[in-house]
This record gives sequence, C-alpha cells and structure tokens, in this order.
Amino acid sequence: MHDTIIIGAGIAGSTAAIYASRKRMKFLLITKELGGQFLESGQILNYPGIIETDGIQFSSTLDKQLEFNDVKPNIAEEVERIEKIKNGFRVSSDKGSYESKTVIVATGSKPKKLGIPGEAEYANKGVAYCSVCDGPLFAGADIAIIGGGNSALEGVDFTKDIANKIYLINIEKKLRAYEYLTEKIASYQNVEVINEAETTLIRGDKFVTGLSYKKNGKENDLNLKGVIVEIGRIPATDFLATFLNLDKHKHILVDCQGRTSVEGVFAAGDCASGHEYQYIIAAGGGAMALLKAARYIANKIY
Repeated sequence: MHDTIIIGAGIAGSTAAIYASRKRMKFLLITKELGGQFLESGQILNYPGIIETDGIQFSSTLDKQLEFNDVKPNIAEEVERIEKIKNGFRVSSDKGSYESKTVIVATGSKPKKLGIPGEAEYANKGVAYCSVCDGPLFAGADIAIIGGGNSALEGVDFTKDIANKIYLINIEKKLRAYEYLTEKIASYQNVEVINEAETTLIRGDKFVTGLSYKKNGKENDLNLKGVIVEIGRIPATDFLATFLNLDKHKHILVDCQGRTSVEGVFAAGDCASGHEYQYIIAAGGGAMALLKAARYIANKIY
C-alpha cells in the first residue's frame, strides 16, 4: 500500500510529488499528461524566483526537477474512480488499480473555449485565457475581454491601467457580475461594454490583429492586439461527483489545509475551491496537501 497517490502532474501535483519524494514516502504520481496548465501558457512573468519564462520552458524545467527528485510518474493514465477501503483507498484507472493510505487530487481545470475560427490558431499569439497572468503582455494595446461574469469584469479591472482600450464583449443582454464590479467598470473611460454580442472570428497574421462579432444580426469588426477569453473554467472532477463534496461549479470543496469532505483525501490547485487560477497558489496548495497527508498518516493508527 502506498502512503499517498497523487492524481495530476501540473504544478500542484508535481509539487506534492517532489515533497513526497524528499520525505521518502512511498507514493505514486498518476497523470494524463505532464505539465497541466503550463502546456497552454504563454509568457510567465509572475512566478517568484523566475524573472521571465513561458509555459513550454517552465514545463521542461519542472520535468527536470521531477527527474532530479527521482519522481517517476505514470504518464498517459487516467483515473476513473476512487473508493474507500479498509485502512485507505483504492484508486482505479484505465490501466489498473492501486491502494493508498491517502489521496491527493490535483487534476486541475481548463478554460472554457469559444470554439470559433482563429481561436486555436492564435492561442499564445494574442489569444489568452487569464487576465491576471497575461494582461501585462498587452501594455498600451487595444484588447477585447470576452465574457460578462465576475472573472471577465475582474479581468477588465486588472487590465484597465495596462491596456490602452478594452472592449468587453458580452453575449448576454446584461452583465452577470457582482454589482460593485459592474459599477466600477462603468466608471472607466477606456472601457467599452458591448452587450448582446457574439464573438464569431479572431483574425491575425502572425499574431492577433482583430476580431468580429455579431450584434442585432449585423457583423462588426474590431482592430485589436489581444483577446482574453474569460467565460469560466471547467475543473476535471467529473469522476469524483459521487465521492467528494463539490461546489456549484464542480470544484472540490477544501478547507485551508487542503482537506476534502472525505478524511484522508486532499485536493490542491485549480480543481479545488479556491477559484484563483495562479501557478504560485497551486504550488503552495500542492505542498500543503502533501504535508497534511503525511501528518494524517503519522497520527493515524493502522
């Protein structure tokens, strides 16, 4: 039986695995792919200790750090079920089943996509999915933020002093964010809200040069240098729906120590209920989850 099984090898899961290795725990790291959100990231400028990097470089460095710490993940393996057994848990995947005293879920989340022409083509070339992460890349530029909820308006608030002009394109009749956010946005001189507008196309050459949207049956064009899509994220927690308590957005409910509704199961990173999708938060959550799992094992009589 393992001391812990870590599910997911983004920054939260990888951090937990590094800590597990250094504590000489018997552990297993299971993941569909290495890197998690890193694989979708452009430039990264806000991770302490690293002045400038990008998702590919960061992921490569993380791979080397896993190897340095003798972490050997089970790659291309997808966990399908977790169930309670005597003295621990059984984790079943598409390749087998394993037993463990504790489990750390770090399956992450993915941004919802628009699914329109040009979106995939210009990903990391002017199309981004995190205003806080990538907003500074558009200093002095005209940009569009797509969405009408809290995350979109928080993105506008964050980038208002960075971008030159911000078009907030919302497919609904009105904004769905908190009133205080809506009121703040209305006071910004460089922000234009376009409601009942469906984004239909992202244009560019090597990088984004504009987008098209449909309003009242008419196609409209905007010239832009960036498009930030903020229409929500989807946590990878479907396989846990009957096992753990989830919030209304399907994130795993955790306390400040990463503990879930099932004793002995911990969660960290974008799949957990913090709703702040930042690498540094995921790393801290992964470390916390592993340390608390180790403490749980030490205090439990088997």
